[in-house]
Amino acid sequence: MNLTVVVPTYNEKTNVISVANAIHNCLAGESFEVLFVDDSTDAESLDILNSLAAKHSFVRVLHRHGEKGLGTAVVRGFEEAKGQFVAVMDADMQHPPEVLAQMLERIREGYDIVIPSRFIPGGDDGGLSPIRKFISWGARVMGQALLKRVRRVTDPTSGFFMMRKNVIQGVVLQPIGWKILMEVLVRGHYQTVLEIPYCFHEREAGASHMSFGEQVNYLRHLASLFRSSPEDRRFYVFCMVGGSGVILNQLIYVALVHMHVMLIMASVISAGIVLVSNFLLNDRFTWKDAAKAQKGARFLRFATVSVVGIGINELVLALLAYSLSVHYLLANLGGIAVATIWNYFANHYLTWNMKREPLSHARPTPEIVYKRA
Repeated sequence: MNLTVVVPTYNEKTNVISVANAIHNCLAGESFEVLFVDDSTDAESLDILNSLAAKHSFVRVLHRHGEKGLGTAVVRGFEEAKGQFVAVMDADMQHPPEVLAQMLERIREGYDIVIPSRFIPGGDDGGLSPIRKFISWGARVMGQALLKRVRRVTDPTSGFFMMRKNVIQGVVLQPIGWKILMEVLVRGHYQTVLEIPYCFHEREAGASHMSFGEQVNYLRHLASLFRSSPEDRRFYVFCMVGGSGVILNQLIYVALVHMHVMLIMASVISAGIVLVSNFLLNDRFTWKDAAKAQKGARFLRFATVSVVGIGINELVLALLAYSLSVHYLLANLGGIAVATIWNYFANHYLTWNMKREPLSHARPTPEIVYKRA
């Protein structure tokens, strides 16, 4: 079988017949199945789904007893899917089934994940109310800000996508709430993602299941993905360590200046103390997933990088304070900013050897190619 279309349902009795027929019409001639993963609490919805399965060989129904949640329903669908390709779509017809054929064609061209997007030329999100559009925008911005792997995807919160099943082979998915695509993008094994335009439709029948609780679940999900992704955490942890170093540096620097120590000497002393503090914090938190052998050699590399950073700091400080008459505090901050850029990248690649010495159990970040249809 080529394709499994996973459709999570919850009391969607007014929509399931329409979506099943529409998928059948759009995929005529293809080897496919529609797998409804149903959490319905009303007997009528389940009866309609069972009738569909009895009438159509391409329909399967998996009813979950006492379980609820779109994300976990989709994951269960992934586990039960028979196709080598898997698509996910809602049952409310807001995701147009006719796009499935185009998605399947692009998957066959070699792409690992195909995402219909509302936000590239030719796409439209007109099926949402202004409030829902604002909520959707906020969710996208937060996800893109926190998670590197979704940053270049224009519609990462979509519930409509198709992928090769091996993208999630051996991957433990831990969805919270309704944004399963972000879970796949962060944890999955893939090389290429393609976005194609589509127009989001108005709901034909039934009621939206969006709630305040689901918004809270989305925030929890983001936090979970962020915590489990070293490549995303590293930048922010480094900034926090750097921030603590800036505060410590400035406190010592001000104290020494008020003790009439020369500006350059005060800066060197304060930077030296911060060097030790930053190494210990970065080794413990920022690059904690790096190889921990030869700690002494690692400290020497860190010290060398930092000494160069101090030199950069002093050059910028001298230029600003003496040549441009900038206030001594601002001059020192300028030196710190420039040196910080050097310190991060030099330590990432030289001190902790993240590119050359990944942990044996770590999954390297793929060179992902994003394309627009």
